[in-house]
Amino acid sequence: MDTIMLNLILFGPPGSGKGTQAERLEEAYNLVHISTGELFRSEMEEGTELGIQANEFMSRGELVPDEVTIGMLKNKMLAHRDAEGFIFDGFPRTRPQAEALDQLLQDLDQQIDALIMLDVPEDEIVKRIVLRGKDSNRPDDSDPEVIRKRFQVYQTKTAPIFSYYDEKHKAHKISGLGTIDDIFQHLCDTIDSLHV
Repeated sequence: MDTIMLNLILFGPPGSGKGTQAERLEEAYNLVHISTGELFRSEMEEGTELGIQANEFMSRGELVPDEVTIGMLKNKMLAHRDAEGFIFDGFPRTRPQAEALDQLLQDLDQQIDALIMLDVPEDEIVKRIVLRGKDSNRPDDSDPEVIRKRFQVYQTKTAPIFSYYDEKHKAHKISGLGTIDDIFQHLCDTIDSLHV
């Protein structure tokens, strides 16, 4: 692979704007956005072996084992060999997942170039999700207490991922406040500084 691959983890609490920014980054840098939620859905809809396995765990209310998720990520990456890189959204969520992702990329002669975290205060997250809940009709998007719980889970479970990549000097934090264009510009500035 002669082209410089760019692999990013877009990170932040629910409601931080990851999905919106990932779409824009995908277009600007010719990357493939991999959202694990969408990945699960498409594998299950297509009835792939991994999709069937994931469905069995989810129907029992259990978490899908990391090796199943990693298998799906690998299939997705191999299906997009022409991509100039990937944006991982929703994975990794734990340190073992981060280690497994690093191993997968190493096997493919790649690496994570940066984890970029959209930093948004809890009160702002609550405000955004309640607003979103008015359109989405999801009951869990309209209860501030439920939203605060989700934020706390994010803080305790996924914050160690930031530390993991910070130890490798690959973690970046940018403000998730401001206009969509402002935030996108900050993301681009951070990404462009990676390969200088």
